[in-house]
Amino acid sequence: MTASHVAGGAKPLQFGRLAPLLWTYLRPQGPRVLLLAASLIASVGLQLVAPQMTSRFIDLVVSLAAAAPQNRLLLLAVLFIAATLATQLVRLAGAYLSAQVGWTAANRLRDDLARHCLALDMSFHNARTPGELIERIDGDVSSLASVFSQFVFQILGSGLLMIGILAVLTAQNLWIGLTLTVFAAAAFAILHATRRLGMPLFAAERQARSELAGFVEERIGGLDDVRANGGGGHVMLGLERLNTRLTTTGVRAIRVAAIYIVLITNAVFITGFGVALSLGVWLFQHREATIGQVYLLVQFTAMLRAPLETIGGQIQDLQRTMASLGRVQDLQAMTPRVQSGPGAAWRRPSPQVEFDDVGFAYNDAEPVLADISFRLEPGQSLGLLGRTGSGKTTITRLLCRLYDPTFGVIRLDGHDLREAELGELRHHVGVVTQDVQIFQASVRDNLTFFDLDIPDARLLPVLQDLGLGPWLDRQSDGLDTVLLGGGGLSAGEAQLLAFARVFLKNPGLLLLDEASSRLDPVSEGLINHALEQLLGLGLGGGRRTAIIVAHRLSTVRRVDRIMILERGRIVEEGRREALEADPSSRFAALLRAGLEEVLA
Repeated sequence: MTASHVAGGAKPLQFGRLAPLLWTYLRPQGPRVLLLAASLIASVGLQLVAPQMTSRFIDLVVSLAAAAPQNRLLLLAVLFIAATLATQLVRLAGAYLSAQVGWTAANRLRDDLARHCLALDMSFHNARTPGELIERIDGDVSSLASVFSQFVFQILGSGLLMIGILAVLTAQNLWIGLTLTVFAAAAFAILHATRRLGMPLFAAERQARSELAGFVEERIGGLDDVRANGGGGHVMLGLERLNTRLTTTGVRAIRVAAIYIVLITNAVFITGFGVALSLGVWLFQHREATIGQVYLLVQFTAMLRAPLETIGGQIQDLQRTMASLGRVQDLQAMTPRVQSGPGAAWRRPSPQVEFDDVGFAYNDAEPVLADISFRLEPGQSLGLLGRTGSGKTTITRLLCRLYDPTFGVIRLDGHDLREAELGELRHHVGVVTQDVQIFQASVRDNLTFFDLDIPDARLLPVLQDLGLGPWLDRQSDGLDTVLLGGGGLSAGEAQLLAFARVFLKNPGLLLLDEASSRLDPVSEGLINHALEQLLGLGLGGGRRTAIIVAHRLSTVRRVDRIMILERGRIVEEGRREALEADPSSRFAALLRAGLEEVLA
């Protein structure tokens, strides 16, 4: 991890960190949140009304006995039933609104995290497995969904219900109100003091779950290599160790939660219920309260259990979600070293490329590139040769601004590449690598990268020109055929699809990174044909500026210039024809030797 990705140490999480998150993702849903709050208040009011009707009913029956007017008793019964039904309807509406608010906010947070991760440096992604990032973006955010939809509103609702209960009881009998107010305050203080009891354990559980997801994703991704090299036993041993760790941390967290619920919540409730019952008996014996008021005291005390347990449960859930919140906020706090510039105008459809004494090192280690200086005029193509690890791919990554040079300057059309706005730069740069990403989507979506503005009339001629017409004719649903993550595609077909993407993008600068290194001769012939077309007419009718990283000499036979790297330095660079004609050049020596693989 680079220094730019460090978001701080493992400090205790503060509850105040939750407020900005709630404000950011609940504020855009203002009307829906207000409806949810209204349903909450209505539910609390109805819960307070129903027991008072029952209390009044009891007092009427006791005081008037057989002479109790039937119409008043019937009216109270009908009102009680109506209040109960209304309470259920309001709760149903609240549950629906709560789910809508929660998942809308969670999905927006998930989108923001995914967009943020896409903007982070390659060093960040190289240090983490896709499974770990999936666990953060999906798993952690899913656990936060309950915070958006339930925590604030349930805590608020439970608090309002408790206040309402105490207010009603105080209005009917001051001693009852004061006694239960003291009890509720003590209960709240106990719950608040113990709210962080299990936070470290829940954080450890989430981390163990993230590591397990990353391990499984990585091993499944390399399944062929695992099978071919007999690594099944090692994989299962690693899986067992991670499962054991997850089980251990999970059991510890659940144990703390169980102790918390049993010893804290239940103990507080039992104590309060005993105090309320004793007080009710004493007041009734001393004729300080009616039997209906005693019933109301007992009923409201029983009703206090729900908000107390809700608050306790929400605090317990918060311990889990605060661990997720911390991980999400740590991810949000990471900033990329590569920052978008103010924007630089492209003077030409195909830009001039200049490296001026460029050097680069990954993670401040030994330099990968040193003293790289060359100029590529607009429309020229450069064949980049060298042994594995000589820095060829690094040059293409610097041109895409996946990294910035450690020192020196890269210029496009005379402008420092750091001045370029990242989105605009990458729009004008087309990249084809040997590893082509095929999405589980239609042929159309794989070609257009899900851009609905590109019509089929543009897609079909490109596929025909690249030799993919017969392949498309074999697909059952044509452009609507779903490609299952590359399954059923040969390496050559996948590469041709990647070339088609670049044709549709129509960039001014083309970067090919060993795009034909894994192909058979027939497929390579199709790729070379596609390459000839791609290097040909581009924006404005001119040739595209291109850098071609190659392992095969046949791939660079059509380029204008050749550059050979060794240990991150240029050992030979010049026009291809001149180097071919110079018997002392390294390139001429390679041609004489007839090497098909170049310094592999």
